[in-house]
Amino acid sequence: MKRLLMLFALLLSTATLMAQQNPYIALSGVVNTAEGATLSAPTTLLSVDVEAECERTLCGPYARYAQKYLGVRAPLTDKTEWRVKRAAVGLADFSSYVQAPFEADETEVMTYADAANDFAAIQPDKSSTSAVTLEDAALMAANTIFSLRRHRMELITGEAGENVFGEGLKSALEEIARQEQAYLELFLGKRTKERVVRRFTVYPDHTKQQYVVCRFSAQDGLVSASDLTGDMVVLQITPSESISSPLPEAGMKETSTIPAMVANVATCTVSVRGEEVAREQLPIFQFGRTIQLSQPRQR
Repeated sequence: MKRLLMLFALLLSTATLMAQQNPYIALSGVVNTAEGATLSAPTTLLSVDVEAECERTLCGPYARYAQKYLGVRAPLTDKTEWRVKRAAVGLADFSSYVQAPFEADETEVMTYADAANDFAAIQPDKSSTSAVTLEDAALMAANTIFSLRRHRMELITGEAGENVFGEGLKSALEEIARQEQAYLELFLGKRTKERVVRRFTVYPDHTKQQYVVCRFSAQDGLVSASDLTGDMVVLQITPSESISSPLPEAGMKETSTIPAMVANVATCTVSVRGEEVAREQLPIFQFGRTIQLSQPRQR
Protein backbone atom coordinates (compact mmCIF):
# COMPACT_ATOMS: atom_id res chain seq x y z
CA MET A 1 0.00 0.00 0.00
CA LYS A 2 2.83 2.37 0.86
CA ARG A 3 4.47 1.68 -2.50
CA LEU A 4 1.18 2.36 -4.28
CA LEU A 5 0.79 5.73 -2.56
CA MET A 6 4.33 6.68 -3.53
CA LEU A 7 3.63 5.82 -7.15
CA PHE A 8 0.44 7.86 -7.13
CA ALA A 9 2.18 10.83 -5.51
CA LEU A 10 4.81 10.74 -8.23
CA LEU A 11 2.12 10.54 -10.88
CA LEU A 12 0.27 13.54 -9.41
CA SER A 13 3.33 15.72 -8.85
CA THR A 14 4.54 15.35 -12.44
CA ALA A 15 1.21 15.74 -14.23
CA THR A 16 2.44 18.31 -16.71
CA LEU A 17 5.43 16.19 -17.69
CA MET A 18 3.77 12.81 -17.59
CA ALA A 19 3.31 12.47 -21.33
CA GLN A 20 7.07 12.77 -21.68
CA GLN A 21 8.04 10.46 -18.82
CA ASN A 22 5.61 7.54 -18.78
CA PRO A 23 4.39 6.12 -22.07
CA TYR A 24 1.85 3.78 -20.41
CA ILE A 25 -0.25 5.97 -18.06
CA ALA A 26 -0.74 9.70 -17.55
CA LEU A 27 -3.19 11.95 -15.74
CA SER A 28 -5.95 13.24 -17.99
CA GLY A 29 -8.03 16.39 -18.02
CA VAL A 30 -7.74 19.23 -15.50
CA VAL A 31 -5.42 18.25 -12.68
CA ASN A 32 -4.99 20.23 -9.48
CA THR A 33 -1.44 20.24 -8.16
CA ALA A 34 0.51 22.28 -5.63
CA GLU A 35 1.44 24.65 -8.44
CA GLY A 36 -2.18 25.09 -9.50
CA ALA A 37 -4.53 23.61 -12.07
CA THR A 38 -2.98 22.13 -15.20
CA LEU A 39 -4.44 20.54 -18.30
CA SER A 40 -3.08 17.13 -19.24
CA ALA A 41 -3.92 15.58 -22.64
CA PRO A 42 -1.76 12.48 -23.10
CA THR A 43 -0.84 11.80 -26.73
CA THR A 44 1.69 9.61 -28.50
CA LEU A 45 3.88 10.44 -31.46
CA LEU A 46 5.53 7.70 -33.50
CA SER A 47 8.74 7.89 -35.48
CA VAL A 48 9.36 5.64 -38.46
CA ASP A 49 12.93 5.23 -39.70
CA VAL A 50 13.29 3.86 -43.22
CA GLU A 51 16.64 2.82 -44.65
CA ALA A 52 16.90 2.52 -48.43
CA GLU A 53 19.82 1.27 -50.46
CA CYS A 54 20.64 2.16 -54.06
CA GLU A 55 22.96 0.18 -56.31
CA ARG A 56 24.06 1.93 -59.49
CA THR A 57 25.81 0.19 -62.35
CA LEU A 58 27.63 2.38 -64.89
CA CYS A 59 28.52 0.80 -68.20
CA GLY A 60 32.16 1.13 -69.27
CA PRO A 61 32.94 2.68 -72.68
CA TYR A 62 34.62 -0.57 -73.83
CA ALA A 63 31.99 -2.88 -72.31
CA ARG A 64 31.04 -4.48 -75.64
CA TYR A 65 34.63 -5.66 -76.12
CA ALA A 66 35.13 -7.15 -72.63
CA GLN A 67 34.16 -10.65 -73.77
CA LYS A 68 36.33 -10.46 -76.88
CA TYR A 69 39.56 -9.14 -75.35
CA LEU A 70 39.33 -10.06 -71.65
CA GLY A 71 37.12 -13.13 -71.73
CA VAL A 72 34.62 -11.72 -69.22
CA ARG A 73 31.09 -10.39 -69.52
CA ALA A 74 30.38 -6.79 -68.58
CA PRO A 75 27.15 -4.82 -68.09
CA LEU A 76 26.12 -3.22 -71.39
CA THR A 77 23.63 -0.69 -69.96
CA ASP A 78 23.49 1.65 -67.00
CA LYS A 79 21.19 0.54 -64.20
CA THR A 80 19.85 2.15 -61.03
CA GLU A 81 17.96 0.05 -58.51
CA TRP A 82 16.65 1.12 -55.10
CA ARG A 83 15.36 -1.19 -52.39
CA VAL A 84 14.14 -0.74 -48.84
CA LYS A 85 16.69 -2.49 -46.67
CA ARG A 86 15.03 -2.17 -43.26
CA ALA A 87 12.84 0.03 -41.12
CA ALA A 88 12.15 0.72 -37.45
CA VAL A 89 9.20 2.20 -35.60
CA GLY A 90 9.37 3.68 -32.10
CA LEU A 91 8.03 6.36 -29.79
CA ALA A 92 9.07 9.83 -30.86
CA ASP A 93 8.69 11.40 -27.42
CA PHE A 94 10.64 8.99 -25.25
CA SER A 95 14.36 8.69 -25.94
CA SER A 96 14.66 5.49 -23.92
CA TYR A 97 12.02 3.77 -26.05
CA VAL A 98 12.90 5.02 -29.52
CA GLN A 99 14.67 2.55 -31.78
CA ALA A 100 18.42 3.06 -32.07
CA PRO A 101 18.92 5.43 -35.02
CA PHE A 102 20.45 3.98 -38.15
CA GLU A 103 23.84 5.14 -39.32
CA ALA A 104 24.10 8.27 -41.44
CA ASP A 105 23.75 8.33 -45.21
CA GLU A 106 26.76 7.06 -47.11
CA THR A 107 27.96 6.20 -50.59
CA GLU A 108 30.19 3.17 -51.03
CA VAL A 109 32.27 2.59 -54.16
CA MET A 110 32.07 -1.10 -55.02
CA THR A 111 34.49 -1.55 -57.92
CA TYR A 112 37.17 0.26 -59.90
CA ALA A 113 36.23 3.83 -59.20
CA ASP A 114 38.03 6.91 -58.00
CA ALA A 115 34.99 9.11 -58.57
CA ALA A 116 31.31 8.27 -58.39
CA ASN A 117 30.43 8.95 -62.03
CA ASP A 118 33.62 9.56 -64.04
CA PHE A 119 35.79 6.99 -65.80
CA ALA A 120 39.52 7.36 -66.01
CA ALA A 121 40.58 9.56 -68.94
CA ILE A 122 42.89 7.13 -70.75
CA GLN A 123 44.00 8.38 -74.16
CA PRO A 124 45.55 6.43 -77.07
CA ASP A 125 49.15 6.98 -78.02
CA LYS A 126 49.55 10.74 -78.44
CA SER A 127 52.55 10.27 -80.77
CA SER A 128 50.15 9.12 -83.50
CA THR A 129 47.87 11.56 -85.29
CA SER A 130 45.74 8.88 -86.93
CA ALA A 131 42.18 8.36 -85.74
CA VAL A 132 41.65 5.36 -83.49
CA THR A 133 38.41 3.43 -83.57
CA LEU A 134 36.68 2.46 -80.34
CA GLU A 135 37.57 -1.19 -80.89
CA ASP A 136 41.23 -0.37 -81.51
CA ALA A 137 41.28 1.72 -78.35
CA ALA A 138 39.74 -1.20 -76.47
CA LEU A 139 42.41 -3.54 -77.86
CA MET A 140 45.19 -1.19 -76.72
CA ALA A 141 43.63 -0.94 -73.28
CA ALA A 142 43.41 -4.74 -73.05
CA ASN A 143 47.06 -5.10 -74.08
CA THR A 144 48.02 -2.57 -71.42
CA ILE A 145 46.18 -4.60 -68.79
CA PHE A 146 48.07 -7.76 -69.72
CA SER A 147 51.35 -5.82 -69.79
CA LEU A 148 50.74 -4.47 -66.28
CA ARG A 149 49.99 -7.97 -65.04
CA ARG A 150 53.25 -9.26 -66.53
CA HIS A 151 55.22 -6.46 -64.87
CA ARG A 152 53.59 -7.22 -61.55
CA MET A 153 54.47 -10.89 -61.78
CA GLU A 154 58.05 -10.03 -62.73
CA LEU A 155 58.36 -7.79 -59.69
CA ILE A 156 56.92 -10.43 -57.39
CA THR A 157 59.18 -13.19 -58.72
CA GLY A 158 62.23 -10.94 -58.85
CA GLU A 159 62.71 -11.30 -62.59
CA ALA A 160 62.61 -7.51 -62.93
CA GLY A 161 63.65 -4.75 -60.63
CA GLU A 162 66.10 -6.74 -58.53
CA ASN A 163 66.85 -3.65 -56.50
CA VAL A 164 63.16 -3.02 -55.80
CA PHE A 165 62.23 -4.30 -52.37
CA GLY A 166 60.59 -3.24 -49.11
CA GLU A 167 58.50 -0.08 -49.32
CA GLY A 168 59.66 0.52 -52.89
CA LEU A 169 58.26 -2.81 -53.99
CA LYS A 170 55.03 -2.16 -52.12
CA SER A 171 54.60 1.26 -53.76
CA ALA A 172 55.33 -0.18 -57.21
CA LEU A 173 52.75 -2.94 -56.79
CA GLU A 174 50.15 -0.47 -55.52
CA GLU A 175 50.70 1.79 -58.53
CA ILE A 176 50.40 -1.14 -60.94
CA ALA A 177 47.17 -2.20 -59.22
CA ARG A 178 45.79 1.35 -59.47
CA GLN A 179 46.53 1.57 -63.17
CA GLU A 180 45.14 -1.89 -63.86
CA GLN A 181 41.89 -0.99 -62.11
CA ALA A 182 41.60 2.21 -64.14
CA TYR A 183 41.87 0.23 -67.38
CA LEU A 184 39.57 -2.55 -66.19
CA GLU A 185 37.00 0.09 -65.34
CA LEU A 186 36.78 0.98 -69.04
CA PHE A 187 35.56 -2.56 -69.76
CA LEU A 188 33.73 -3.67 -66.63
CA GLY A 189 32.24 -0.33 -65.65
CA LYS A 190 31.68 0.47 -62.00
CA ARG A 191 29.16 -0.13 -59.27
CA THR A 192 28.37 2.23 -56.44
CA LYS A 193 26.16 1.57 -53.46
CA GLU A 194 24.37 4.43 -51.70
CA ARG A 195 22.47 4.15 -48.44
CA VAL A 196 20.04 6.78 -47.17
CA VAL A 197 18.05 6.97 -43.94
CA ARG A 198 14.92 9.06 -43.48
CA ARG A 199 12.85 9.59 -40.33
CA PHE A 200 9.13 10.28 -40.56
CA THR A 201 6.83 11.34 -37.73
CA VAL A 202 3.30 9.96 -37.48
CA TYR A 203 0.59 11.39 -35.23
CA PRO A 204 -1.88 8.55 -34.63
CA ASP A 205 -5.61 9.22 -34.77
CA HIS A 206 -7.94 6.88 -32.87
CA THR A 207 -10.21 6.74 -35.93
CA LYS A 208 -7.44 5.61 -38.26
CA GLN A 209 -5.17 2.58 -38.13
CA GLN A 210 -3.27 2.79 -41.43
CA TYR A 211 -0.89 5.58 -42.50
CA VAL A 212 1.15 6.18 -45.64
CA VAL A 213 4.53 7.20 -44.21
CA CYS A 214 6.15 7.87 -47.58
CA ARG A 215 6.44 6.19 -50.95
CA PHE A 216 9.17 4.13 -52.54
CA SER A 217 10.33 4.04 -56.14
CA ALA A 218 12.80 1.49 -57.51
CA GLN A 219 14.16 4.27 -59.71
CA ASP A 220 14.14 7.28 -57.34
CA GLY A 221 14.23 5.73 -53.86
CA LEU A 222 12.24 7.27 -51.01
CA VAL A 223 9.82 9.94 -52.22
CA SER A 224 7.04 11.92 -50.56
CA ALA A 225 3.71 10.34 -49.70
CA SER A 226 2.04 12.56 -52.31
CA ASP A 227 4.15 11.12 -55.16
CA LEU A 228 1.75 8.57 -56.63
CA THR A 229 4.42 7.06 -58.88
CA GLY A 230 5.94 5.18 -55.94
CA ASP A 231 4.73 2.24 -53.87
CA MET A 232 3.36 3.00 -50.42
CA VAL A 233 5.40 2.55 -47.25
CA VAL A 234 2.58 1.80 -44.84
CA LEU A 235 2.41 1.98 -41.04
CA GLN A 236 -0.32 -0.28 -39.69
CA ILE A 237 -1.44 0.14 -36.07
CA THR A 238 -3.41 -2.73 -34.58
CA PRO A 239 -4.65 -1.89 -31.05
CA SER A 240 -4.89 -4.59 -28.41
CA GLU A 241 -8.36 -5.85 -27.58
CA SER A 242 -7.79 -5.42 -23.85
CA ILE A 243 -6.06 -2.59 -22.01
CA SER A 244 -4.58 -3.28 -18.59
CA SER A 245 -3.72 -0.53 -16.14
CA PRO A 246 -0.36 -0.43 -14.33
CA LEU A 247 -2.21 1.07 -11.34
CA PRO A 248 -5.40 -0.31 -9.70
CA GLU A 249 -8.61 1.48 -10.64
CA ALA A 250 -10.85 3.12 -8.08
CA GLY A 251 -13.84 1.17 -6.81
CA MET A 252 -17.44 2.12 -7.50
CA LYS A 253 -17.84 3.55 -4.00
CA GLU A 254 -14.79 5.80 -4.19
CA THR A 255 -15.83 9.47 -3.98
CA SER A 256 -12.43 11.10 -4.41
CA THR A 257 -10.95 10.05 -7.72
CA ILE A 258 -8.80 11.49 -10.46
CA PRO A 259 -8.93 10.57 -14.19
CA ALA A 260 -5.96 9.01 -15.93
CA MET A 261 -5.37 7.77 -19.45
CA VAL A 262 -3.98 4.26 -19.97
CA ALA A 263 -2.22 3.67 -23.28
CA ASN A 264 -3.10 0.76 -25.51
CA VAL A 265 -0.11 -1.46 -26.28
CA ALA A 266 -0.66 -1.74 -30.03
CA THR A 267 1.17 -3.74 -32.66
CA CYS A 268 2.84 -1.39 -35.16
CA THR A 269 4.06 -2.80 -38.45
CA VAL A 270 5.79 -1.15 -41.41
CA SER A 271 5.37 -2.77 -44.82
CA VAL A 272 6.49 -2.06 -48.38
CA ARG A 273 4.69 -3.67 -51.32
CA GLY A 274 2.89 -5.88 -48.84
CA GLU A 275 6.14 -7.16 -47.31
CA GLU A 276 6.66 -6.48 -43.60
CA VAL A 277 9.96 -4.80 -42.78
CA ALA A 278 9.42 -3.77 -39.12
CA ARG A 279 7.23 -4.77 -36.19
CA GLU A 280 7.02 -3.38 -32.65
CA GLN A 281 4.54 -3.32 -29.79
CA LEU A 282 4.22 0.26 -28.55
CA PRO A 283 1.95 2.05 -26.06
CA ILE A 284 -0.32 4.57 -27.81
CA PHE A 285 -2.55 6.88 -25.80
CA GLN A 286 -4.89 7.68 -28.69
CA PHE A 287 -6.14 4.07 -28.65
CA GLY A 288 -6.23 3.85 -24.85
CA ARG A 289 -8.97 4.31 -22.27
CA THR A 290 -9.69 6.61 -19.33
CA ILE A 291 -9.76 5.16 -15.83
CA GLN A 292 -10.40 6.60 -12.40
CA LEU A 293 -7.68 6.40 -9.76
CA SER A 294 -8.31 6.71 -6.04
CA GLN A 295 -6.99 10.01 -4.75
CA PRO A 296 -4.93 9.58 -1.56
CA ARG A 297 -6.53 11.13 1.49
CA GLN A 298 -4.89 14.20 2.95
CA ARG A 299 -3.66 13.75 6.51
